Amino acid sequence: MPNPVYRPRRLRESPLIRKMVRESTLRTDDFMYPLFAVHGRGVREPIASMPGQFRLSIDELLKECKDAASMGIPAVLLFGIPRDKDPRGSEAYADDGIVQQAVRAVKETIPDLLVVTDVCLCEYTSHGHCGVVEEGRVKNDPTLELIGRTALSHAEAGADIVAPSDMMDGRVGAIRDTLDESGYQETPIMAYSAKYASAFYGPFREAAGSVPQFGDRRSYQMDPANGTEAMREIALDVDEGADIVMVKPALPYLDIISRAKAEFGLPLAAYSVSGEYAMIRAAGQLGWLDEERVMVEALTGIRRAGADIIITYFAKDIARLIEQGRA
Repeated sequence: MPNPVYRPRRLRESPLIRKMVRESTLRTDDFMYPLFAVHGRGVREPIASMPGQFRLSIDELLKECKDAASMGIPAVLLFGIPRDKDPRGSEAYADDGIVQQAVRAVKETIPDLLVVTDVCLCEYTSHGHCGVVEEGRVKNDPTLELIGRTALSHAEAGADIVAPSDMMDGRVGAIRDTLDESGYQETPIMAYSAKYASAFYGPFREAAGSVPQFGDRRSYQMDPANGTEAMREIALDVDEGADIVMVKPALPYLDIISRAKAEFGLPLAAYSVSGEYAMIRAAGQLGWLDEERVMVEALTGIRRAGADIIITYFAKDIARLIEQGRA
């Protein structure tokens, strides 16, 4: 049998060679760290279904942000948990809302850390849905004005980027118009463009207290079976002024990430959601998987699929491994 001309194993023998020819690499600059802000002081409440994650009062949140910034993580994504909820989610767009307070505190304390804010109503509404509810249905157009007000209040507080996650039709255009009319033409929008109605959000909903009180979110979040529809959703957001587009969740939708990057070429974020984090953490704690290796492999897969930005609760863990040369 003749010797093969090309032997792929030649480039796998040495760790240094493998690293030199690696096609996809993880950098600390790739990551965005999601954090949950709550009212109070000295609050660092563990989230049971997300080991290692916490609901944080602003003083504790600042400690976490300083830690992340010192590790080279460039951005945090802030979620707020209000003291009180009502049908229209009024704390979402209140000047003294929890996210607005958190944004001001972070920008005053760590001005070089990018602060991205989740723009939605679900954490703030008494019914748990992402929009205005009338006659038992989530209404699209009446929600747009409140989403625009929420984004504007975040920009006024100092947010560097606003990130609408509600999945109402036309919300990117409504936010862009509201920001532009108010003098915030330079504030970018990172749109949750292809956000699926996923069971992987379960731990997040516990953390944020945002479980719907009736029905579900399938009438506005995407059907997990659909891929071409995701491209239409992304195209709509791009046309309306989105600067960064997002696919959420990440691991079950690597094909969508790949297609989106190939078709649009815009900066692309992928949200590795709470369920992805919880599965790896739980299996690692039970000794069923090598947690570090699986974490690195999962995040590398998201990067390889085409994500420029990876939103992950593992941000600090992976930053440590990158610094140690282990990722």
